[in-house]
Amino acid sequence: MWKNFQALQVLLFVVLFTFYMVALLGNSLIVIVTVTDRALCTPMYFFLRNLSFLEIGYTSVMIPKMLLNLLSETQTISFAGCGAQMCFFILFGITECCLLSVMAYDRYVAICHPLQYTLVMNQRVCIQMAAVSWSIGTLVAFGQTVSIFTLPFCGSNSISHFFCDILPVLRLATTDTRKNEAAVAIVTVVFIFIPFLLILLSYILILFTILRMPSAEGRHKAFSTCSSHLIVVSLFYGTVTFTYVRPKSVYSLGSDRLLSLLYTVVTPMFNPIVYSLRNKEVRSALRKSIVRQTSFLIRCGNSRVFSADD
Repeated sequence: MWKNFQALQVLLFVVLFTFYMVALLGNSLIVIVTVTDRALCTPMYFFLRNLSFLEIGYTSVMIPKMLLNLLSETQTISFAGCGAQMCFFILFGITECCLLSVMAYDRYVAICHPLQYTLVMNQRVCIQMAAVSWSIGTLVAFGQTVSIFTLPFCGSNSISHFFCDILPVLRLATTDTRKNEAAVAIVTVVFIFIPFLLILLSYILILFTILRMPSAEGRHKAFSTCSSHLIVVSLFYGTVTFTYVRPKSVYSLGSDRLLSLLYTVVTPMFNPIVYSLRNKEVRSALRKSIVRQTSFLIRCGNSRVFSADD
């Protein structure tokens, strides 16, 4: 029985490590390519770069500790480490919700008001929107973490979860946590569902504009610029909504852990894949980057051979 459990831990370690490496490499490539390629110096790719950076932080806050626990017999985390993990988890999660709504607004302006796009979505406005998203995430994360970790924790210190998520930690508090649960519900509504409603409204207006376009080619081109973002929004909000909004009657520890793995590992892994496979500009930039790096390595190899012959 113990050998089977160890084998399962090793298997889970390999799977998580593979997913983490794919997410890390994919999102890092998106960041590098959107920074170095001048053709991608547009608002859409500026926000995509922020999203990829968020995903790197999002996974790195939790997955390395998960991997370490799988190889360790103790599987512990310090009180301060748990607080830091929760703080950054909330920060990246809330910021991503805000950023996804900003990206939807960017697509709305680009498709519904194309002549005003460069004026409305100028560099200053884009930086301000990204800064506001990060600021909201930071303030909410700090407020939630402080309010939770100032509660008394005098009983069990065993978290029934892969990481320090809000609700599992709240269950360990030895006091009435109804106010904290209400605060979590308010944050969920204000900073998760309101951005989602803004995304929904943006795409309703985009859909009306696309349907009024005279040519099929124009409709296809307009829709293709939104499809990647729609897939990412569906993946993110689908798992987050089912995790934090489902009724307690259908709650189970196993399903909660599985969903947590989906939005902490699988979704960040798929985001760069979605954007690279469905976006010709990103694919082109990646190819050019690979060609440049390959040419550089070949030149370096040739120079070493030439020096050795001398």
